[in-house]
Amino acid sequence: MNLYALFRRRLWRGVGPICLKGKHVLVTGAASGIGAACARGAFQGGASLTLADKNGALLSEMAATIPGASTHVLDLCRDEEVGGFTAALKSVDALIHCAGILQRPLPPQQLTMREWDLVNSVDLRATYVLAAAIGTSMSRRGSGAIVLIASVAGMRSSPLHSYGPAKAAVIALAESLAAEWGPTGVRVNAVSPGFTQTAALQRGIDKEILNTRAMTDSTALRRLLAPDEIAAAAIFLASDLSSGITGINLPVDAGYLCATPWSAYGGLRDTSRDGP
Repeated sequence: MNLYALFRRRLWRGVGPICLKGKHVLVTGAASGIGAACARGAFQGGASLTLADKNGALLSEMAATIPGASTHVLDLCRDEEVGGFTAALKSVDALIHCAGILQRPLPPQQLTMREWDLVNSVDLRATYVLAAAIGTSMSRRGSGAIVLIASVAGMRSSPLHSYGPAKAAVIALAESLAAEWGPTGVRVNAVSPGFTQTAALQRGIDKEILNTRAMTDSTALRRLLAPDEIAAAAIFLASDLSSGITGINLPVDAGYLCATPWSAYGGLRDTSRDGP
């Protein structure tokens, strides 16, 4: 068993699941990656689950591991689908919105507006449409928690000229919606993952768009993240343990943000060889 699989197996066993008993949690992008990890963690915490994803086959396969979960094939870019879906939902106590797409790291002269618009449509517009519908319902009820999955790409410069700005906007959206709905008892926060071992990231590695050594060397912890680590942060923010927290963006990045400026000084020091 590799170290990642061992970590994934032991993470929830080691710290124990965060209690979500009695809560109805909606997870989007639940068929794989971070969304699937959030669904598993919420289930282990005792939540009743509604899982949504555009990939119906993959969603069914994933949901088979979570007894009692309700599943919905949903295209978040179709407003009428989102409207019908949210109108039919019973009260949602927490939304963990993980659905999104990546983009190729192209220079502006090669990045078509069609691709730019698609990334923004999925990663920003659809995020707002769903959050607005769920959050409005929560505000009428007087309680609820929304967690939006953003990215460290929205916090620093990168060659992702559509994805980065879209995720930066998601971070800003979480803050503005937190202020909008805070007086009604609804909390809104964002989580910004760093390089996380998902199928999407692996495809980037396989196509040589991303380099594992470069990614790990860019972090203080010298490793990639497990989806369960992102899920732990998202579930914490969705739970009553974070009842006093709203309007924040929580980076879960293995120290990417704090380590990258060190490259100008020759990179992080190797202190493992230092004597007493």
